[in-house]
Amino acid sequence: MPNKSQHPGLHPINDTRLTRESWKIFQIMAEFVEGFERMARVRPSVSIFGSARTPEDHPYYQLTVDITRCLSDAGFSVVSGGGPGIMEAANKGAFEGKSPSIGLNIQLPHEQVGNPYQDISLSFRHFFSRKVMFVKYAAAYVVMPGGFGTLDELAEILTLVQTGKTRKIPIILVHEPFWKGLIDWFKTSLVEEKVISPEDLDLIQILDKPDDILDAIFAHYEKRGFEPSAEEAEILLDL
Repeated sequence: MPNKSQHPGLHPINDTRLTRESWKIFQIMAEFVEGFERMARVRPSVSIFGSARTPEDHPYYQLTVDITRCLSDAGFSVVSGGGPGIMEAANKGAFEGKSPSIGLNIQLPHEQVGNPYQDISLSFRHFFSRKVMFVKYAAAYVVMPGGFGTLDELAEILTLVQTGKTRKIPIILVHEPFWKGLIDWFKTSLVEEKVISPEDLDLIQILDKPDDILDAIFAHYEKRGFEPSAEEAEILLDL
């Protein structure tokens, strides 16, 4: 009987490559350590998502600026992906407001250029470590129209809240006409097929105006404050 080490599905690996893979963990650790040390100081914060392709003259861009300026003036640090489009608009509105504007920049094969509206700028090689920083310190998620990356972040926070791996926070989708088809599909396919529960849809709000978004966030925390409870802090420690 052949030894498993000789199985045709187990390929030999170059020692140099294996060494590089093993040492990669220190680069990953460094990203987490820097992220934790810098992001822990900016609470309460709101994470903003949306398309990198949205031009400056698009209504979504100006709406994002208005939303984040409103949030910043109300005392919320604003966290975006640090790049162009909606990310730039999010940082710009916060930069013009009273609270810090934070960019979690990602290094891509086709280089993302960081926008100039960042009071605090962090750079990541790995999407997964960057995504933890978006979630771990966020008091709310505000999701503007966007593509695959935006949907990825939306699905991530919905999954984490649904499964109890992070605390429940406001998850706000902006501009109902853009999101209506997706929410209808959630109702007619995911709920009807029983792959999610009807109450899972209650995790999401759809709002269009900056003041309404701000009011929804304050309403969520009115009776409890922004700091995580002791139980929530333990959950976030294991995020």
